[in-house]
Amino acid sequence: MTFLTIGHRGVMGVEPENTLRSFVRAEQAGMDAIELDLHLSKDGALVVMHDPAVDRTTDGRGLVSAKTLAELRELDAGEGERVPVFEEVLDAVGSPLQAEIKDVAAARALAEVMLRRDLARRVEVSSFHDGAVAEIAQLVPGVRTVLIAGRWGGDVVERAKAVGAATLALNIRRLTLEVVEQAHEEGLKVIGWVVNTQDHLRLVRALGLDGATTDYPEIRRAGRFTA
Repeated sequence: MTFLTIGHRGVMGVEPENTLRSFVRAEQAGMDAIELDLHLSKDGALVVMHDPAVDRTTDGRGLVSAKTLAELRELDAGEGERVPVFEEVLDAVGSPLQAEIKDVAAARALAEVMLRRDLARRVEVSSFHDGAVAEIAQLVPGVRTVLIAGRWGGDVVERAKAVGAATLALNIRRLTLEVVEQAHEEGLKVIGWVVNTQDHLRLVRALGLDGATTDYPEIRRAGRFTA
């Protein structure tokens, strides 16, 4: 079984998150895939940012959805980096991507790009929103999808199956062997997030996970010996 190490918003532990600089650093570190987050701007651009507001990660204020792409471009996203759009990331790195739909409205825009650029094999799509996972699966034939959960009930595996997800991405601090075994019995992979310490890596191994999302480049190398 192949163990995957996924760079969280690039490698946000050492670079400004969700920037081209962070994504390039993740690729240079040899991450198996790079995770990023998607919102829609006021004028419909597929913007790479985690939060619904720009306040935490830029020098600006306000909602992403209330700003045009031109307005977002004026912001400093850290170390002089600018807020990227999804297609710029596609062109900046060649690694597989895991695109998380933060804003459900972004699903259709993401599907359009994936169909136009034939990305079903390169881009895996994830979301906390069951509806977004189901929608992207319907819009993009053959796309691989991931259902994410930070807290969940006993039905999380059934939820993933209901929307056609092949993978569950679950909070490592709440993950139990029972859930992992149930998912594996149903043919689902399980990824733990966010794995940033040796203790987390030991837990990854004990749980028999299929992969881990991490903020730090060195976790990839360490993970090869512990997972």
